[in-house]
Amino acid sequence: MNTTHTFEGLLDIMRRLRAPGGCPWDAEQTHESLTRYLLEETYEVIEAIDEKSPQHLKEELGDLLLQPIFHAAIAEESGDFTIQDVIGTICTKLIRRHPHVFGDLVIEDSAQQIENWERIKQLEKRDERPSALSGVPDYLPALMKAHKISEKASRVGFDWEHADQVFAKVMEELHEFEEAWEGGDPIRMEDELGDLLFAIVNMGRFLSLNPEEALRKTIARFQRRFSYVEAELLRQGIPMQNASLEEMDQLWERAKSAELNGTV
Repeated sequence: MNTTHTFEGLLDIMRRLRAPGGCPWDAEQTHESLTRYLLEETYEVIEAIDEKSPQHLKEELGDLLLQPIFHAAIAEESGDFTIQDVIGTICTKLIRRHPHVFGDLVIEDSAQQIENWERIKQLEKRDERPSALSGVPDYLPALMKAHKISEKASRVGFDWEHADQVFAKVMEELHEFEEAWEGGDPIRMEDELGDLLFAIVNMGRFLSLNPEEALRKTIARFQRRFSYVEAELLRQGIPMQNASLEEMDQLWERAKSAELNGTV
């Protein structure tokens, strides 16, 4: 076995990159400077999953794995912690939060496990998280954060009982946004748009639909269909800016049909 192609080998490579005589760029990095790469690599893993490409996923998981290794190397140099400390922490946490596997607790299903997981987390963080809404990172994308916040609120009973109640709330917020739009007040329009989006997120959560995933997939569909329209207009020798809305709409509908038939 190539000894560099092991976990310990990866740690040694990172230490060498950071050491004197190593890579200047790697040596200059800090926890803060690496933040953007952690986010980028996470989204690239998601893209590989969507592509259903094991080879691409393997590569992107490696890029993502590099990030905690990088952060741990920086922490090790300053004496804060090592990658072994990181691994020990997560191992301890997993055992503690799965008493039905590593202890005597009996649970019936995954829903009960989620409830038990949250209960254990609250006990662990009771001094750090005074509110039921505490613990949601500020840097989450807005849709994801709204979903997390509403999910936490629902766990303490702050929720609707039936889906039709949530749908009624969506329609109420839509009507209020329409009133703000008709009134022409941009500040109120922004407020009401936010309320409408939050209500829609709640609707998705109530129906076990992830709004971030739903919107991401819609964006991907939009990009595919837009590219189809562009390509068809180019094939016809028509610059997109010169095409009529009717022509583009017809091509858009053709793209939708092609998607449904699996031909695009």
